[in-house]
Amino acid sequence: MIDHFLLFIVALISNIFSAFSGGGAGVIQLPAILLLYEMSFITALASHKVATVALGVGATLKYFREIQFDSKFIVVCLILGLPGVVAGASIISMIDDSIARIMLGTLIIIIALYSFSTKNFGEKTTQVKRSFAREITTIMLITLIAMLNGSLSAGTGLIFTVFLIIFYGMDYKTAIAYTLIIVGFFYNLVGAIALGLFTQIKTSIVLPLILGSLFGGYLGAKLSLSKDNKTIKTIYQLVTITVGVSLIL
Repeated sequence: MIDHFLLFIVALISNIFSAFSGGGAGVIQLPAILLLYEMSFITALASHKVATVALGVGATLKYFREIQFDSKFIVVCLILGLPGVVAGASIISMIDDSIARIMLGTLIIIIALYSFSTKNFGEKTTQVKRSFAREITTIMLITLIAMLNGSLSAGTGLIFTVFLIIFYGMDYKTAIAYTLIIVGFFYNLVGAIALGLFTQIKTSIVLPLILGSLFGGYLGAKLSLSKDNKTIKTIYQLVTITVGVSLIL
């Protein structure tokens, strides 16, 4: 019971920050699972994925009341991304997890530095010129991010948030809202199902994880909506640097 309570607290805190910044819960939540319980990495990852679906639900309940979403864009991201999530989940057992984490951590740190160096980045909505080459690039990136989401524990939501800002001109608040619905709910749901086919989900720890993620997601989204984009950008940068360094270490 003590371990379950500690896991609930970890899930609550990590998912508040995740809902506020668009990702990163796995860098705290997954190591906590591995520390408190004896299980393989892929089993812990599958259990974590189930909980992150609750993060998406909690955050979406709050964001749907405040933000007008483009349902067609969400459907396109699902059509392009869901096969990538399944592919990523199927190859997790065949890749060197340590190398993958270092590469992902390095990429996330580069994203954080880009955010730091670009003036007014994501602080307001901007117009983005569309072109054939740009459309092809976005399709490839959505597929790649989805594959990373299916195979790794943390950071893909942070990458997707910056992707939406750069390629679709969204501000931080809107980009994070889309990320939590597309990645936090749908990609993680399919990832959890796919991983469940390759390993057994630890059902005994799912309840505290889901409760912590659900309440954390709702509270994080509520906190995010109450702040301006400049504040959200600062928190995002701090979380991004922390997640990147943690993945490398």
